[in-house]
Amino acid sequence: MELRTLGRSGLKVSPLCLGAMTFGEADSSSFMHKVGCDEATSHAIMSRALDAGVQFWDTADVYGQDGLSERVVGSWFQATGQRDRVVLATKFRFAMPYGKGAGRRHIVRACEESLRRLRTDWIDLYQVHMQDLDVPEEETLRALDDLVRQGKVRYLGASNYAAYRLVDSLWTSRAQGLERWIALQMQYSLVERGLEREHVPTAVQWGLGVIPWSPLAGGFLTGKYRPGQGPPAGSRLSEWKDRWSRMDDPRNWRILDAVDQVAAQTGASAAQVSLAWLLHKPGVSSVIFGARTVAQLEDNLPAAALALSTEQVALLDQASATPLPYPYDFMHRVQGRW
Repeated sequence: MELRTLGRSGLKVSPLCLGAMTFGEADSSSFMHKVGCDEATSHAIMSRALDAGVQFWDTADVYGQDGLSERVVGSWFQATGQRDRVVLATKFRFAMPYGKGAGRRHIVRACEESLRRLRTDWIDLYQVHMQDLDVPEEETLRALDDLVRQGKVRYLGASNYAAYRLVDSLWTSRAQGLERWIALQMQYSLVERGLEREHVPTAVQWGLGVIPWSPLAGGFLTGKYRPGQGPPAGSRLSEWKDRWSRMDDPRNWRILDAVDQVAAQTGASAAQVSLAWLLHKPGVSSVIFGARTVAQLEDNLPAAALALSTEQVALLDQASATPLPYPYDFMHRVQGRW
C-alpha cells in the first residue's frame, strides 16, 4: 500500500488502519463480550494485515477487559519480533482499575501500563480517548509533552473532542510551546457525517490527519443487513440491539442502496465502497477497520486501491446527506457553503 502522511507530520501510515478492538475474547464485564475473536485468530489477522501493507494499528486500554486488546497485540509483538514494522496507536482516558481521566496522574500511569501490556518501549501515536472537562487542557498537554520528551511517546492525537475544545487545545499547544495533536480520531461514515461541519475544516486548517472510526457503522455498511429483516445471528448489531434500532431507518436504507449501486458499477464489495468513500474525503489520512476473521480482513484490503469516480462519490454524498441545522443552513443559503 502507498503510505500517506498523517496530517502535517513526518509520520507515514497506511491508508487502512487495523483496529484491534475485537482482539481477544472478553468476558461479560466488557462491552466487547461475544463480539471479539480469540488470540490465535487475532495473531493471524495481524500477521496477514502486515504482510498486506497495513502497518498502522489502533487499540486502546479499555478494549476488552483489563487491557485485553493491548495484551493480545503485545503477545504478537513478543512472538514475532515485528514491533519496528508497525506504527502503533493506543488511547487512554476511560476507567481502568487504577483510575480514569486526562489528568497528569492518570496519564503517566496509563502510559506505563499500556507500554507494559503492549511489550514495547514506545507508542507511536498516543491519543486521549475523549476530552475531559474536569481537567484543564494545559495539564493534559503538559503531561503528554513530558511523555514525548521522555521518548515513551512519539506523536499525540485527540479523539471524540468538541470542535471548540479542539481549537482551544491547539492554541494552547502553540502558545505554550507544547507538543500538539497531529491526528483526530472521530466517528465518521456514510451514516455519521456530523464532523464535516466543524471538525474536518478545523483538521484541514491545523494539519491534523483525520482517522475515522466505525467507518462501516458497526457492520451496517457491509451489505449483510436488509430492510424488513433483523440483523443476522452472530453479527455485532445482533448483540448491540440499541444501535440496531437507530440504524433501521429510511435514510440508512437509502445509503445502503447507493452503496450497492456503486458496488455493482465497480465490482467491489459494499464494505470496500464504504471505506473508499472515506479515503476520498478531505483531511482523511487513514481509515480504521476491524476484522474478526482473516476473511473479513481480506474483503476490506482492496478498499485502499479502489478509485471512485466523481459521479460515484456524488451519488454517495447525496444519499447520505442530512438537513443542515442553523447556522449552517443559513450560511449555505447565502454563500453556498459554510
